[in-house]
Amino acid sequence: MIRVAIIGASGYTGLESIEIILRHPEAKLVYLTALPQECGRASEVFGRLKGRCSLHIEPLDLDKLGAEADVSLCCLPHKVSMGFVPKLLETGVKVIDFSADYRLKDVTVYESFYKVKHTDTKNLPAAAFGLPELFREQIKGANLVANPGCYPTGAILAIAPLLKNGLINTNSIIVNAVTGVSGGGKNPSTAFHFPNMNENLFAYAVGSHRHMPEMEQIATQVASEQVRILFQPHVGPFDRGILSTVYCEPAKELDADKLKSIYKTFYNSEPFVQVTDSPPAVKNVAGGNYCHVFATMARGKVVCFSAIDNLVKGASGQAVQNMNIIFGLDETLGLE
Repeated sequence: MIRVAIIGASGYTGLESIEIILRHPEAKLVYLTALPQECGRASEVFGRLKGRCSLHIEPLDLDKLGAEADVSLCCLPHKVSMGFVPKLLETGVKVIDFSADYRLKDVTVYESFYKVKHTDTKNLPAAAFGLPELFREQIKGANLVANPGCYPTGAILAIAPLLKNGLINTNSIIVNAVTGVSGGGKNPSTAFHFPNMNENLFAYAVGSHRHMPEMEQIATQVASEQVRILFQPHVGPFDRGILSTVYCEPAKELDADKLKSIYKTFYNSEPFVQVTDSPPAVKNVAGGNYCHVFATMARGKVVCFSAIDNLVKGASGQAVQNMNIIFGLDETLGLE
């Protein structure tokens, strides 16, 4: 039985992680932590856990963590996480980090986009990138896994078969994506207040979103050549989910039937990626760890789509999938 701690358990991804571990047949929730002002009985912090979770959320005690847990799901924000991860690793537990602090291998790029000095470059090279469909072998047995961002998960899974097979030009990829409001995190902001968000849709971070270099880094690895991506995110008036539309220039002659065959072959053995017969919808993946993908041709362009739940396949579900791989379990446990 894997003993699981959740660091930063009071946020959206913390709650989602709790829910998944509670139904996991080979994992046990042993320790929940958060800032002192966010602590208390888990069932009181999150009413939906009443009668299901008796643990308290409490301030982090590293000695207790090391004595009680095998792995920690670190649900801390970007810039904060790298201050804790080295200490977590020193206790002997494995760490699956939800922040961006260990995703980008180029420290200069990280510091440019996140506007802060990276303080744990020592552990950065050893962090496996936690997208199982592409990096399963690196994840196995890893002590530190960088859980991918939600937008990069959807975008890369949408185009990985094309990149791997050299079927698209790599200098003109456009990713257009819409996320639900939970993508902005639990802390309130004016833009996400109900009167502003209801019946609204808006773009943000034009040409500057922090997930763009992450997309480019992973796409470059998959394609084995430099990839350039223009990424434009939007927020829509729904709770959870990401719909990504990716526009590409074909490098070879393609048609819809050939694309479908390529995608089905590429994802044939992947339990959580499903190739659909038409563009996917976020409602069809809500609450699950699945990614629905579809690709076709339109006016000489390759147009690819993906839909994921940003809190599950885009965060907590993918983290548990990574946990299962690290410990040699069936990676679908707790997630189907």
